[in-house]
Amino acid sequence: MIRRDFLGRTGLASLALGLPATSFAADGELPDLAASAKPITTGERQARIAKAGALMREYDIDAVLVEAGSSMVYFTGVHWWRSERLTAAVMTREGEIAIVTPFFEEPSVRETLAVPAEVLPWDEDENPLAAIAAWLEKRGLTGGRIGIEETVRFFASDGLRAVLPNAAIVSANPVVRGCRMIKSPTELALMQVATEITMRAYRHAYTRIEAGMTPSDIGGIINGAVRQMGGTPEFALVLLGEASAYPHGSDKPQEVREGEVVLMDCGCNVHGYQSDVSRSYVHGGANKQQRMVWNQMRQGQQIAFDAAQPGRPAGEVDDAVRSFYQTLGYGPGYKLPGTSHRTGHGIGLDGHEPLNLVHGETTRLAPGMCFSDEPGIYIPGSYGIRVEDCFYMTESGPRWFSTPPSSIDDPIG
Repeated sequence: MIRRDFLGRTGLASLALGLPATSFAADGELPDLAASAKPITTGERQARIAKAGALMREYDIDAVLVEAGSSMVYFTGVHWWRSERLTAAVMTREGEIAIVTPFFEEPSVRETLAVPAEVLPWDEDENPLAAIAAWLEKRGLTGGRIGIEETVRFFASDGLRAVLPNAAIVSANPVVRGCRMIKSPTELALMQVATEITMRAYRHAYTRIEAGMTPSDIGGIINGAVRQMGGTPEFALVLLGEASAYPHGSDKPQEVREGEVVLMDCGCNVHGYQSDVSRSYVHGGANKQQRMVWNQMRQGQQIAFDAAQPGRPAGEVDDAVRSFYQTLGYGPGYKLPGTSHRTGHGIGLDGHEPLNLVHGETTRLAPGMCFSDEPGIYIPGSYGIRVEDCFYMTESGPRWFSTPPSSIDDPIG
């Protein structure tokens, strides 16, 4: 579904998603919300490549190397995994693309290739980086500035340096981040659908959680609902009782108990674009302290949202929350009790991607950037409260993908 406030403030029409601007009841058959979601087109990928070329010219970079993974998907559409056998793409500032991949993998790699590109297959006794060097040599770039995407593994970047001794190996962050951090309307629409699926799955699961259930029981309900609605589950982290005091949980046995916190942190993807939403409540009803901490955390989340204004350094969003929490006796800084992790992370094709809302980050917020907002409060040995919703930046300020809950008594929203 698409919230009416989302439609009114962003101009992303419900027709673009093929979804009604209505809400669904907690029970009943789950709808296939992803059925009409529109994937990224070849035209949009070609526009990305053109933007990358412009950024290469701006930052004096001649070519960029990316490995299999989300950046390769972003530019070429190729879905592949990383192994000791290199599959990678190299792009020039002129928009030319080559993909190196093992000879026996070439037919499979071509299945998802969505843009014009030269495929350079290599045999097991050959060096794939030498193939890249030869391709660059034909374009007079062996002495150029070659940008390396930040997740490329050392053996690939070091191997490229060895076969291109006259090249300058530099960071590709200005190019890759410069493209990926700014989401298009199509990307935002896909993230909206993924978020709506996650929220619908939470509503479905919340009415079914009972005392004695384990994290895997609850996660199974949520992931099953996500699949039924056409999403692909990414994670279903469920923390019960004391485990909620540790942001990523505990291996100790857990089960739902009366008077203890249930913390759910879940996400899915639609055509590769991800959601990330957390909800916390107390099974059977909260006591006075639990209610107070929930309200404080929710206020911290709102402070972060209000601080996220275009042109403001991203780190100041994190600082605003910690200043407030310190007045409540938490911290200081990242110390516990309080918030031991950053206020938020970038999100898109990856659940965690640049940019982060973290102290010291000087990059300025700009329209199209997307973030989680999750300044959880953790009390070691007792419990934690985390409410997480993601937002995206517009020219006039932040907009929620999901509306945060207003009360611990209505914890899903």
